[in-house]
Amino acid sequence: MGREYPKQPLVGVGGVVIDRDRVLLIRRGSEPMKGEWSLPGGLLELGEELAAGVRRELREETGLEVEPLEIILPFERILREGSRVKYHYVVVDYLCRRKRGRLTPASDVVDARWVQRKDLPQYHLTDLATAVILQAFRMRKRRR
Repeated sequence: MGREYPKQPLVGVGGVVIDRDRVLLIRRGSEPMKGEWSLPGGLLELGEELAAGVRRELREETGLEVEPLEIILPFERILREGSRVKYHYVVVDYLCRRKRGRLTPASDVVDARWVQRKDLPQYHLTDLATAVILQAFRMRKRRR
């Protein structure tokens, strides 16, 4: 099934990796949101559990091994073109802990970097991505 004009919603996973007062962001190399800064993640594979999908996607996109800790927020992203649905994702984002690895953009990512919390506005994230990141910072603080 293609990503554009799907017959049903596609399930995606994402990871919010926080290291001190920094969060991991990626710049997308393909649609949707090509060229935009966002959180790393992608589509779940058939038979793959959510946490396993987060680990795989972050390794593929950033070279990092992470441990998903807890779900931050499930949400939908629906993009329409006229009356047709061009993209429909149901995304589950996880708060993640960095385990090991060297940050290396890969797969469909053109850049990846650690961004200070105070510098987030410079990356023009969607309101939803910003809300998810801020919630992840609160969750991380609570877990300590």
